[in-house]
Amino acid sequence: MERIDAGALLAPGFVDLQVNGGGGVMLNDHPDVASIRTICAAHAPFGTTALLPTLITDTPQITAAAIAAGAEAAKEAVPGFLGLHLEGPHLSLARKGAHDPKLIRPMTEADQAALVAARKVLPVLLTTVAPESVDPQQVAALAEAGIVVSLGHTDTTHATARAYAEAGASVVTHLFNAMSQIGNREPGLAGATLDTRGLSAGLIADGIHVDPATIGIAMRAKRGPGHIFLVTDAMATIGTNMASFTLNGRTIHRKDGSLRLADGTLAGADLDMISAVRFMHRTIGLDLGEALRMASLYPAEAVGQAHRLGRFARGTAADVVALSDALDVTSVWIGGRQVFSG
Repeated sequence: MERIDAGALLAPGFVDLQVNGGGGVMLNDHPDVASIRTICAAHAPFGTTALLPTLITDTPQITAAAIAAGAEAAKEAVPGFLGLHLEGPHLSLARKGAHDPKLIRPMTEADQAALVAARKVLPVLLTTVAPESVDPQQVAALAEAGIVVSLGHTDTTHATARAYAEAGASVVTHLFNAMSQIGNREPGLAGATLDTRGLSAGLIADGIHVDPATIGIAMRAKRGPGHIFLVTDAMATIGTNMASFTLNGRTIHRKDGSLRLADGTLAGADLDMISAVRFMHRTIGLDLGEALRMASLYPAEAVGQAHRLGRFARGTAADVVALSDALDVTSVWIGGRQVFSG
C-alpha cells in the first residue's frame, strides 16, 4: 500500500452542479467531448471532482449536440464528468438574466420527450425550468423519468413554487438570483425555497451575487431535509487570465471579481469552489465542516448521488481533496487517481 503525505486536511471532493465553462471554453460555444474534458480539468485544481457542465439557453441544435457530447463523455468516463445541467430554454422572460430572450420558449411535447430520452444516456440530468414555461404535469413526467427538476429564472409566486415542488421539482437554481424575492405579502420563490422542506438550492457564494447578510439569514432560515449547497456558476474564465469572452454573440467582461454584460447584468460568476468554501467559512462564519458539506455532500444529495459522492464511506468514489491549513488545495484525486498536485 502506498502512503501519501496529503496535507493538513482531507475532504470529500467537491461537487458542482452549475458549471458553464472553464479553461477558456464555454459549453455553449463548443458542445463536444473535448470541451467537457477541458472544463472538468480546469476545475479540478480548485477541488471539484464531479461537476455538471451547464448549457445556458440555446437553440435546439446546440442543445442536442450538448446532450450527445454528454452521452459520449459518460461512455469515455471523462474524469470529473457527472452529467449535464440544461439551464433553459424554458424560463421566464421577466427573469431572463443573461439568457438570450430570443431563445427562451415554452416546453413542448417534443422538448419533454427529448429530455426523457437524454436522461437514458446520461448518469445525471438536471434541468432548470420556470413555471411560466412549463406546466406541473410536465414537471411530474420529467421527475418520474429520473430528471432532477430545478426551478429558476422565474417570477413565480410562493404558492405556485410550492405546487411545483409537490409535482416533482426538488432543486432551486442560484438562490436569490433571477427569481421572485421575499416580500411582506408575497414570499416568492426565494421564500418558498427556504420554507419548503423538500427543496434544495444552489448558492453563488462570492459576495457579489448575494449579500453576505442575506446569505446568513438564508442559512438560519432554511428548513430541511433539503439544504443550501454551493455552486460556482463558473464561466470560461476559470483557470485563465481572460479579460472577456462571448455568449450567444454578446461580450461578457471580467472585472473586479465579476462577469457582466455591457449593461452591467451579471453573467455567471468568476468563482471556483474552494473560494466559495473559504467565503462561507471566513466571511459568513460557517463551521468549516458545514462549509465543506455545502460543497460536497449536499449537492451530491440534491442529484441523488450521495451513495457515491460527497462523503467518505466504503463503496463511494475515491474523490478526495487535500487542503492546507490556509484552505489552499494541495492535491486532488478523482477515482483514486491523482489529477492535481499544487
